[in-house]
Amino acid sequence: MEMVYITNGSYDKLAKVLEEYNRLRNAVYVTYPYALTAGYVINDVNSHTHGMSNAERKKYIKSREKELKKEFSDPLSNLSVYQGKVLMKLINRQTNNDCYEIIRDYRGGLNARMYQTVAFFFGSSLKQDYDIAHDKTDRQIENIVNEINGSWYFNSYKPGIAPQR
Repeated sequence: MEMVYITNGSYDKLAKVLEEYNRLRNAVYVTYPYALTAGYVINDVNSHTHGMSNAERKKYIKSREKELKKEFSDPLSNLSVYQGKVLMKLINRQTNNDCYEIIRDYRGGLNARMYQTVAFFFGSSLKQDYDIAHDKTDRQIENIVNEINGSWYFNSYKPGIAPQR
C-alpha cells in the first residue's frame, strides 16, 4: 500500500518536503558506503601509525593514499556537490572529526586551507559538524543510516548471515 501523509499544510509544501527528503535519502544511500570505508581507513591508519616516526608515518600514509586513489577517484569524482556535502557529514559521523581536521592531519595545513577555500566557493565547508541534537538534517541523516544498517549491513536475517543468539 502507498504511504498516507496527514498534514495541516498545503499539498505543495508537503510535496516540497518529501522531495527534499528523498533527495537527502538518495544522497545518503549513494555516499554511505564511501563513508564507512573512509572511517575504516582512517581508524586503520591511526592504529598503524601510532608508534611510528614522522618519516615512516608519511610513507605509510602516501602508500595508503595511492591505493585509495586507484580505487575511489573515479566514483568520487562523479558525485554531485550536494552528495559531497552529505559525504562530509557522514565522514564526520564515522570518525568524529570534520574533514578539515582530517586533511590537516594527513596532508598539512596549507592543503586543508586550499580545500576549504574550494569548498567555500561551492557553498560548503569542510568544518561541518554532525549534531543530531540541534540539526534537523543531521537527525534525518541518522535515521536514514539506521534504516540502511537495519535493512542491509547489520541485518541478521540477510542471506548468508547466521542469526545472532
